[in-house]
Amino acid sequence: MIDLKALRENPEAVRASQRARGEDETVVDALLSADERRRAAIARADALRGEQKTFGKQVGRAKGEERDALLAKGKELAAEVKAAEAEQSAAEAELAELHRAVPNLVHPDAPEGGEDDYVVLKHVGEKPEFDFEPVDHLDLGLRLGAIDMERGAKVSGSRFYFLTGVGAQLELALLNMAVAQATAAGFKLMITPTLVRPEIMAGTGFLGAHAGEVYRLEADDLYLVGTSEVPLAGYHADEILDGPKRYAGWSSCYRREAGSYGKDTRGIIRVHQFNKVEMFSYVKPEDAEAEHAKLLAWEEEMLAKIEVPYRVIDTAAGDLGTSAARKFDCEAWIPTQNAYRELTSTSNCTTFQARRLNVRYRDENGKPQIAATLNGTLATTRWIVAILENHQQADGSVVVPQALRPFLGLDVLKPIA
Repeated sequence: MIDLKALRENPEAVRASQRARGEDETVVDALLSADERRRAAIARADALRGEQKTFGKQVGRAKGEERDALLAKGKELAAEVKAAEAEQSAAEAELAELHRAVPNLVHPDAPEGGEDDYVVLKHVGEKPEFDFEPVDHLDLGLRLGAIDMERGAKVSGSRFYFLTGVGAQLELALLNMAVAQATAAGFKLMITPTLVRPEIMAGTGFLGAHAGEVYRLEADDLYLVGTSEVPLAGYHADEILDGPKRYAGWSSCYRREAGSYGKDTRGIIRVHQFNKVEMFSYVKPEDAEAEHAKLLAWEEEMLAKIEVPYRVIDTAAGDLGTSAARKFDCEAWIPTQNAYRELTSTSNCTTFQARRLNVRYRDENGKPQIAATLNGTLATTRWIVAILENHQQADGSVVVPQALRPFLGLDVLKPIA
């Protein structure tokens, strides 16, 4: 949730953020009004409770008819207190509902607009030039005995797959390389739950506009996570941290891909289940931007290891998602699509998630303050697409990037007979 104090002090900043996202800015005035009603209701209830306490002392000292009269008045006062408390509860519920509906404040440097209004910050690497017709990752995967979409669909339906043989080995090598980098950088490795409670999923901001992407197990009232960001954000819910924290979460991830029918249905670019190593940081709010730059640098360090050309984009406000104030994506070149496709994403969620989940730290005066949270992709199943396509050879083999070889134990992936 956004900071209500900041809203009161500078409502125009929240309106500007809503406009940048393409969202309704009238919610700002509605939230301000709800906040005023709540504060007025609290003040009224507190005043009546104070009056009731003072009145109780008078009753204790009174006798006879005076006491009877005071008792009768006391019942009326008790009814007023009860009504005021009900009004306070209703006002707090109204405020909470509106408060949760407002996304995080967009960073002032983030581009305005929607999905196609990103800004390219830089290009890295040279696009490969082939003296043969390049083959897409699925055909390569079939020839290598690495990907089986047909049996994935038979077993689980569309957009499911098996990684087989060197395909499974390649994914494990890739994720283990990510783990090695993360732990060397001081991240604590976590294998996280993939089912979480509603309050954790809601706390990370995934049950708002993107609720349609999330799988829910209604009988158990649990949600399947689309990223280990969710359980890692909930890991310290209702706690006071003893300092900054960095975690690297390894998990399977699940996404319904609602509304994406007809997009990337071939191969393993857009699927319902995949594996990922995700970086997650808890820091002081004033350190969040510097941490965001570090997460992006670690992502680029990983991309350099797989030796693929990529670009870094500054995601536009309307494509940020509920929790992010700013997001940088690294998109790898996919030769057969003649396009860049997202491989990593890193978001600065400022205090938005931590405020919902009540994650705090102590400032220099020992006073609890809301922490900031950030996340960033270090490797996913989708990286296999970029590796296969960019490193393919005319004979259908794929050269393994140098840094990946110690983790895979192979220099070249060869077609099966």
